[in-house]
Amino acid sequence: MNFSLFIAKRIRSQKGSSFSKVITRIAIGSIALGIAALIISMAIFEGFKQTILDKIVSQTGHIQILKFDMNNSFETSPLSTQRDFYENLKKQDYISHIHPYTQKPVLLRTDEDLMGLVLKGVDKQYDTVSFKKNLVEGRFITFDTSSYSKEIIISQDTKDKLRLKVGDDLLAFFLQDPPRQRKLEVVGIYQTGIEDFDERLVYCDQGLLQRLNDWGDTLVGGYEVFLKDFDNIDTLYDEIEANSDYDMYLQKVTNTFAHFFEWFSMVNKNVTIFLSVILFVALFNVVSVLLILITERVTMIGMLKALGATSSQILKIFFQNGLVILWKGILIGNIIGILFCLIQDTFKIIPLDIETYYMSSVPISWNIPLILMLNIGIIALVIFILWIPSIFISRIKPIRAIRFD
Repeated sequence: MNFSLFIAKRIRSQKGSSFSKVITRIAIGSIALGIAALIISMAIFEGFKQTILDKIVSQTGHIQILKFDMNNSFETSPLSTQRDFYENLKKQDYISHIHPYTQKPVLLRTDEDLMGLVLKGVDKQYDTVSFKKNLVEGRFITFDTSSYSKEIIISQDTKDKLRLKVGDDLLAFFLQDPPRQRKLEVVGIYQTGIEDFDERLVYCDQGLLQRLNDWGDTLVGGYEVFLKDFDNIDTLYDEIEANSDYDMYLQKVTNTFAHFFEWFSMVNKNVTIFLSVILFVALFNVVSVLLILITERVTMIGMLKALGATSSQILKIFFQNGLVILWKGILIGNIIGILFCLIQDTFKIIPLDIETYYMSSVPISWNIPLILMLNIGIIALVIFILWIPSIFISRIKPIRAIRFD
């Protein structure tokens, strides 16, 4: 039997409530809490980031393509869906989805209130699956194949201000030449928690706006592009812009909503500092515990050296016990962290103010590769740290150690 492994097992199997056992439990708890805190922190931060990004992208896409003009209003100028650029863009491998849209200012009036908003017209190509995540009441628009639908979806903010509910009718006034009006029905209520959308946008059938603008079926206000790889948005934006027609201009989501991405960057730095402190404390505790265990067994180390054991063999005894502490701490920490994330993701036990945090509960993102990398990185780092006590063991002299009290 391996000498170091045999002694290590004997030390671990000792009964009684010795000081070393208490210290060992503290070390396991320290590693477990550190791992749990790392997993939970990363899951929550990634959850915040992904939830807000999904809300923004579901409303605007990753890149918006519009016709270049000097118009500073919310009304969009016409682009044709029969352009070669549009057809070629849909065929690109890096495109996940693309759909046309149109915007037009509108005044919505009820019996008691009047409110200026922007109608955003979409058609059957619109990604309703992503939008329905923000739908809190009612349903999505049912498109009329023979004409256009008179159904609209308003935000929770608009609902509260105009005192509306699903099923209510209201008048929409369009300030154009000549002025026009339409009677519309509210069929759904959405809420993103993001003021840029909730205080401005009302969704309708794009056919309604095409009819009001006297446009044909092939004319739209712009295209919204969804990419397969968001991380590569800058490169793909440059490529799409280079191939676009001369009368087009592009807006990417990272510029339009730069304040959110600057906030992501700031929070990411704070999380990195926070996690670094947690990791440092956990590693410091591991080293401290090993040194305490070594100090407690200085006499044993001296006797083993006197009997011919090398410093390397003795180090392996404490190294193997350190690995046991590491594995137990990592296992318990993963169980605690993953269990907490699972409970929060399922039951939403920690609520949030949607007007402040843009979501109603603490979000969880299940980034399994990141969790695995986190565990592997901590294991490698702790294994490296476990060799530090070798400096102390190599300096222990047998005669002085045997007499150590």
